[in-house]
Amino acid sequence: MVEDAGSADLIAGHRLQLGISRGSPEQVIDGFRYFGYQPAEGETDADMARRHTQVFLQMLEGDGFAEPNPRPMFANPPGLLRLEPHSETLRERIWWGAGSDATARWAGTLGMNLQSSTLKADESGEPFHVQQRKQIEAYLEAWKEAGHTRTPRVSVSRSIMPIVDDIDDMYFGGEGEGRDQVGQIDDFRAIFGRTYAASPDKLIEQLKDDEAVAAADTLLLTVPNQLGVDYNAKLLGNILEHVAPALGWR
Repeated sequence: MVEDAGSADLIAGHRLQLGISRGSPEQVIDGFRYFGYQPAEGETDADMARRHTQVFLQMLEGDGFAEPNPRPMFANPPGLLRLEPHSETLRERIWWGAGSDATARWAGTLGMNLQSSTLKADESGEPFHVQQRKQIEAYLEAWKEAGHTRTPRVSVSRSIMPIVDDIDDMYFGGEGEGRDQVGQIDDFRAIFGRTYAASPDKLIEQLKDDEAVAAADTLLLTVPNQLGVDYNAKLLGNILEHVAPALGWR
């Protein structure tokens, strides 16, 4: 994975933004076991994922760790060897998808950027956007305490559906005043953020009150991919034309 990420970043001219996480609930039981992975004694699968992440981050640093063959097929540089190809700056563009305040703090401590989606652990019973804003604050506090010198990046995801014509109304008019949803995932209570579906003027006012959107520096838009490329291109165009300017998004 380190080699693939390094290759992709170099090919892309150092533009790769790579998001990783422990993942959502699987379609199978303990799917990781089918690929030869096994949590260590006393570990959960989440612990194992975080341990693997720390190895991944260490390898991205580019420090040599492997003893070179004294009779190599090709000439080696002096000293211990690192994984190749290596991107000098990719380590700063790794994002961790955090589903709780604790994993957000963990990401901040390790110097990863924070990616928070439309779902997180319900840790206080407050509205989703308030809990997510507090998650961001916990992340930034951990980042500062760890002494990292660069500026951290934070993204949140939202479903935003401007209703500007009859087709939009047919698909999303029934959403009305959407509300957060609460449910059970594995062994924890989760809260799912609302879908924003309304006329552009109403969306602007609703999004101004979203504390997590205000706290983040990046907004990711979730789109109804099942409706096809043409409709989603129109949807994104409507957001850019009718919603983004009034909120100062660019």
